[in-house]
Amino acid sequence: MEKRSKILDRLRAGDFDGTALIVGGGINGVGVYRDLAAQGVPALLVDKGDFASGTSSAPSRLIHGGLRYLETGEFQLVRESVEERNRLLLNAPHLVKPIPVWVPALSRFGGVMSAGLRFLRLKRTPGAKGSIVVRMGLALFDRFGDKDRSMPRHRPVPIPEARARIGLAHRVRAVLEYWDARIVSPERYTLELVEDAEIDCPASGALPYTAVTGLTNGRVTLTDSTNGETFPVRPGLVVNCAGPWIDEVDANIGIPEPLSEGTKGSHLVLERPDLVRDLNGAMLYFETHDHRACLVYALNEQMILLGTTDLRTKEIDAARCSDEEIEYLFGVLRDLLPQSRPERDQIRYSYAGVRPLPRSDAGATGAISRDHSFRDFPANQTRPFDVVTLVGGKWTTYRACAEQLVDHILPRLNKTRIRSTLTLPVGGGRDFPKDTAERSALVAEVAREGGIETAAADRLVNRYGTRARKVAQDLDEAGRVEVPGAPEYLVGEIRYMARHERVSRFHDIVLRRSLLAFEGLASETNLNALADIIAPELGWTHMQRDAEVAELLVQLRDRHHVSYVHDKSEADIYDEATVA
Repeated sequence: MEKRSKILDRLRAGDFDGTALIVGGGINGVGVYRDLAAQGVPALLVDKGDFASGTSSAPSRLIHGGLRYLETGEFQLVRESVEERNRLLLNAPHLVKPIPVWVPALSRFGGVMSAGLRFLRLKRTPGAKGSIVVRMGLALFDRFGDKDRSMPRHRPVPIPEARARIGLAHRVRAVLEYWDARIVSPERYTLELVEDAEIDCPASGALPYTAVTGLTNGRVTLTDSTNGETFPVRPGLVVNCAGPWIDEVDANIGIPEPLSEGTKGSHLVLERPDLVRDLNGAMLYFETHDHRACLVYALNEQMILLGTTDLRTKEIDAARCSDEEIEYLFGVLRDLLPQSRPERDQIRYSYAGVRPLPRSDAGATGAISRDHSFRDFPANQTRPFDVVTLVGGKWTTYRACAEQLVDHILPRLNKTRIRSTLTLPVGGGRDFPKDTAERSALVAEVAREGGIETAAADRLVNRYGTRARKVAQDLDEAGRVEVPGAPEYLVGEIRYMARHERVSRFHDIVLRRSLLAFEGLASETNLNALADIIAPELGWTHMQRDAEVAELLVQLRDRHHVSYVHDKSEADIYDEATVA
């Protein structure tokens, strides 16, 4: 990836005048950036924060077919979601993994009449769903998934089998199993798309920490969020993919019409090895007492993810998981698994994001469409360029959305499509091993090139796919040691991120280039050790280094419920007996 300083030099020189300006470095904006690059069309991508630092870093980490959208009659969205899920499993197998999903039902016939009304689009409000309704939905879901199918069809799980494995509430009458997919690191996936785009089209440039702040004399003013420097640019076209911030971006370039409203989704990462064992690799996807959809599944051998909420909010920049949401999530988990006994001291991390939904008068947030649409704003005397604003959009369908949006704007750039991104591999998914023997060979190669143990090489392959070779080749003797307090990471791996992955801030690495905070490894001791590794690579002074650490510690405490020291080497590791 080209360094940020070089792209800024090109911006100062006017290299991006006349090109498409994409605003928003989340998955949808990066998807458009990548698709344009595949056509050989250069673009400038900017985001006021880091890549995937907003909504795109706060999903349930699922690449899912959208089973729940059948309930609101959005059949085309479900079909598109299932087909895109199947492609992502093929295009990014290092980051997108299959997962079995168990759906508990509290009755057999509940919701049959309401389901019929929703099917006919005579009703949109979510309601109770018995096993008959769920099976009808799963039959349709399976049919949509026939294209590029790589996972089994749904099946009923015998209740004795389900109860023997998981302590389900007695009121659960049936359990159905289907298969979906999870994404290990949505932040890294997004970053790999940026790199793919710039390999295909070196004339493109992606700039994090660069905000759209105004319009002067027909030029968009971009402001470097790190130092306040401003850059005037005259785009050929603006594509607004800023998610829940689209109205703010539009307003800054003279378009006052509001298009979006947000709902907040919050999640908790809990250290619960007992529930990890009980779940045995499956996700529970369940309906709550107020007809919302929640989920719980294992992230690794120690941690589970519990989510999500769906609350209207106007606090986009300050979104965090509230105390009320924690109690709500704990409550619905206890309703389903009475012996789960979730406690606040089990929280290792929390996060919240705002879904960029279209403005709607629907009373229930679950009734608001999750589909996407485009709004065109033609050029005028004060703004001599068209603006196309993306309203809505979801993670799983980002590629299809980007392809549709690029087809919409290519004529305005006097360009035509030369290929689809449908079958293009993503990042380290290119040439990824197809079986165990091939994977073992790749791990051995990475271990040999990096001079590291097989276990460390295996972790690199898990994170970077075939691009693990590049990380290994960058390791020197000092870089082969483990990060103090975070043995899952190598010192040289952290250096690689700082050198090659367009890092500007300390939290870029801790929250997005790695999963350190998400995996419960962000203690004060570990963060100081990481800062000592990163500071020389980014040329930070001692004062800058200390300020970055201090700011991140506050952010982890105030926004992510990381209010403890949790070093795995310490004697007071979480005692499984407390939840046994």
